[in-house]
Amino acid sequence: MQRLARNGGTAELLRWLAGRADGWAGIVGSDGTVLNASGTVPGDAGRARHTYVPDVAALVAEGVRALTGRGALAYSHDTGTHTTLLFPLHEPSTAPHARDGQETPAPLLAVVTPRPVAAGLATLLADALMPLSLCREAEAVERKRRRVDLAESRGREAVLHLLMTGQLSIAHQVAGALRPRLPDPVRVCVVECHRGSRDEVARVCAEADGGRSWIVRCPVYARHLILVMPADGTEEDTGTTTDEKVAALVAECVVGISERVPLAETATGYRQAFHALAVARELPGRHVRFGAAPEPALVVGDAGRQWAEALLAPLLTYVPRRAQDPGAQELAATATSWLAFSSHATDHLKVHRNTLAARLKLIGELLGLDLDRLADQSALDLALRIRATPAPACTPSAVPVPPEGAAHDLDEVLRRPAVQEWASHQLAPLERAPGSGRAGETLRTWLACEGRIGPAAAELGISVPGARKRLTRLETVFQRSLLRPPSARYDLWLALRARELAATS
Repeated sequence: MQRLARNGGTAELLRWLAGRADGWAGIVGSDGTVLNASGTVPGDAGRARHTYVPDVAALVAEGVRALTGRGALAYSHDTGTHTTLLFPLHEPSTAPHARDGQETPAPLLAVVTPRPVAAGLATLLADALMPLSLCREAEAVERKRRRVDLAESRGREAVLHLLMTGQLSIAHQVAGALRPRLPDPVRVCVVECHRGSRDEVARVCAEADGGRSWIVRCPVYARHLILVMPADGTEEDTGTTTDEKVAALVAECVVGISERVPLAETATGYRQAFHALAVARELPGRHVRFGAAPEPALVVGDAGRQWAEALLAPLLTYVPRRAQDPGAQELAATATSWLAFSSHATDHLKVHRNTLAARLKLIGELLGLDLDRLADQSALDLALRIRATPAPACTPSAVPVPPEGAAHDLDEVLRRPAVQEWASHQLAPLERAPGSGRAGETLRTWLACEGRIGPAAAELGISVPGARKRLTRLETVFQRSLLRPPSARYDLWLALRARELAATS
């Protein structure tokens, strides 16, 4: 019994007792409800020692009523062919049974066995009461621990969602009850591990940096862990960074890490870490830090900011007709999540795919955009990133708008000299890559086909696996993720569009 209690718990003990009784064994509540059960009544499934099969539930319920009514410590009832035995379990001191402030009787061990009752069975059942009680108590504690772990995991996921949508003050409030405190500034790290090993890898990550990072199980990708790490220079001073430690400690683990960013720009850090992860998969070291690359939101200037505000105004001022419908903030978060995760946004937002589709349709109608077109997706993505990025110190809101005023459309934003320089920086790796002509044709065709591999393969006259292989090579060239969201396709579309405008001006 001790071995079964350690290895299998209540279920194994009941199965063993049912076998010893050649019948049925279970744990029932004080009202006769069966809580756990195992075994069959003789006569079932070809066990023809007794042809009559009793109604176990009725027998047990009758026995429970009799034991409760008589106030007995044990109960035995014969039906002629079967015997019902009942024994109250020992009451765990840490889990008193109470209902409406009043104590209720402890659950009972119930056994239905054929007559004659095997010699010593009653003694065996009495000896089994303590192991069963301890198993039930341990299992109850384990269920509570899992609920606490789930609640903490959901809490951390909620904090990450708030950070990704720029709701910094609320994120700090929710994170106040958890540990560690949210750092600022940060590096965002994405760790990809084997399916089913995420909890163990999370423990390794916590030990690798002394528990200083905010570790979240990614709600979108089941194999990813997201670490929001303090970027205070401590890691660089020690000579070995957390991403290197994790990659060295966990076999076949892949790690991507962002640049140093303010906590308010966690979403930018996540995109950078995800792009670095795409590159790390192809390298023997299995960890990569995102290379320095300017954010387009930082180079659009004040005119570009006013363009973004004008584009988003119908969305940000939207008031739903019904209180239960999503408001402006929730719709903006939905758009941000969908642009980052595509169809996986349902996992991120915890909504049904029909709900996501309805919200996207409303967003498109409010903004006058066709969200099936990559051009409109890129415009919305840029506008939302501009809104989420604090204005540079050199262009505070108090500074007058330049004489040219706000840009009226995206093309005017992309013609700005700073944006043109950014576009050249984005496309420079493509121009330096071997076979740049074919690589450029593949990229332009893929983007012209709205980022869909099938139509792009047909347009290029190659197979779908061939097109996928070319795009995978482009991921290495750009050191950015293209095929899996968050994808760099919006930045590349903007860069190519800026290059076209420069050529025609």
